[in-house]
Amino acid sequence: MFDPSVWTMLGQGLLESIYMTLVSTALAYLFGLPLGIALVITDKDGIHPKETFNWILGLIINLLRSVPFLILLIMVIPVTRAIVGTIIGTNATIVPLVIAAAPFIARLVESSLKEVDKGVIEAAQSMGASSMQIITRVLLPEARPSLIVGGAIAVTTILSYSALAGFVAGGGLGDIAIRYGYHRYQTDVMLITVVMLVVIVQVLQEMGTRLARLGDKRK
Repeated sequence: MFDPSVWTMLGQGLLESIYMTLVSTALAYLFGLPLGIALVITDKDGIHPKETFNWILGLIINLLRSVPFLILLIMVIPVTRAIVGTIIGTNATIVPLVIAAAPFIARLVESSLKEVDKGVIEAAQSMGASSMQIITRVLLPEARPSLIVGGAIAVTTILSYSALAGFVAGGGLGDIAIRYGYHRYQTDVMLITVVMLVVIVQVLQEMGTRLARLGDKRK
């Protein structure tokens, strides 16, 4: 169907997409997880209610989430250039991916932690557990299955973001689809990249679902 050079290019694009997605997800969780925890504990029903702080933090997160990724990609070009030294390629794409994904992950974490039974938290407080102990030994362990499912959703969302980065030569399968499928009208190449992206999403989603089942101590 294709000569070997095309398959080599597709293989390279696949590796680049996986690299961008996994690295961006890991870095986004470094920011998104603490933000999500902060949203929960400073909520009016949290263990340290701070309504003004919670409102401001929520507003900032919502504003960042409201910006379409393609626009954000262009807006943060100066930041990307300052951090990476270039605005094209996989490493450059990671910067806007992290900025876009961190607030999304924060909301996923917030939703997962709010599913924890308040009775369990109150029991830990009555036994004299500190705030850090409640977070690390109650909230996060109890919410583990939901957090894992949220992680799978985050990974697949970041993968879709990385495909959009192809519009600015961001590398990966999205870049190939746009360069060959859109600019050169090679629909067969674009179709293959779409199939590869769909397969990756299905694999990651299935892995997340199975890990969540294994980590659910209620079953």
